[in-house]
Amino acid sequence: MQVGAGLTRTVVAILVLVGAAAPSSAQNLVVRYGQSGSAYKSIYALPVALAQREGHFKREGLELQVVIPVDAGADRMITELHADAYDLAHVATPFLVRAALAGSDAVAIAAEFNDPIYSLVARPEIARIEDLKGKVVGFADAGGSITYSMRKLLAKHGLGERDVQAKTVEGTPSRLRCLRRGDCVAVPLGQPQDLLAQSQGFRILGTSIEAVPPYLYTVTAVRRSWAATHEDAVVRYVRALARAFHDIRDPKKKGVVVQTIVELTAVPPAIAEGVLALYAGSGRKVFPERGEIDVRGIAQVIAFMQETGQVSAPLPDPKRFVELKYQQRVRGQSPN
Repeated sequence: MQVGAGLTRTVVAILVLVGAAAPSSAQNLVVRYGQSGSAYKSIYALPVALAQREGHFKREGLELQVVIPVDAGADRMITELHADAYDLAHVATPFLVRAALAGSDAVAIAAEFNDPIYSLVARPEIARIEDLKGKVVGFADAGGSITYSMRKLLAKHGLGERDVQAKTVEGTPSRLRCLRRGDCVAVPLGQPQDLLAQSQGFRILGTSIEAVPPYLYTVTAVRRSWAATHEDAVVRYVRALARAFHDIRDPKKKGVVVQTIVELTAVPPAIAEGVLALYAGSGRKVFPERGEIDVRGIAQVIAFMQETGQVSAPLPDPKRFVELKYQQRVRGQSPN
């Protein structure tokens, strides 16, 4: 596999996700973190944005630079990682698995979003899922877990793949625009756009967690070859991210978490608070405790991919796609 061979793609480096850019310290090690345009300024950027805002990377002696590849969607994040556009990458687990099976040495070193909640949001005239028959529904990437979960939700209500007109629209903000324009009658939306749309008169017809079991949605990935020569930097990154997850759960930090969501996604504070309430009351472990990776979540992703024809039996061992020693070092455990 020639991942990233011959690429001359331009990238845009953004020093911080929220707040003012701080001057770089001579002692700080610069680490480049790649994030797709659809993830940047979304709820899925919250853990890293909060770690930036609270200075957790700085305390670890890291200068984290967020890099947004130009004209590269979420499915190309590993390709750009191989092209040396950045050192670490925010990536959806199915895309990591797909790249690794094709020969990439990229592995997950931390979980960012464990179990997302996607809402199927429809225009006001659509009262139930069954009313979508024959209508245009905007989906995410056909091979991704969002589309898989939405297909499962539709199937629970008697609608097969041919019963709706599928339109691929990448990114929650873009799907919300499709819904508002009327080009899509229904779309899957993450937070906070689903709650914002509901407050504006659109209908939430159902959610992904009604249709699929828990799985690991997004991770921080790194090439094994790069991590082998930058182990200390990887451990520092994992430790800083762990502090951000602690902040998300800390009641004393609720104000700063809400403000970070507001600045990331441009929604009112009440909507941001509603997002945290949704996660707390969902019965799902949306965020990891400290960025830890549960390989069972990766196994579930692989099962999704088998069902959609992306992988075949015998299924790969989910441990193949992770490197746990950095998490173990942060917890003070032996990597053996």
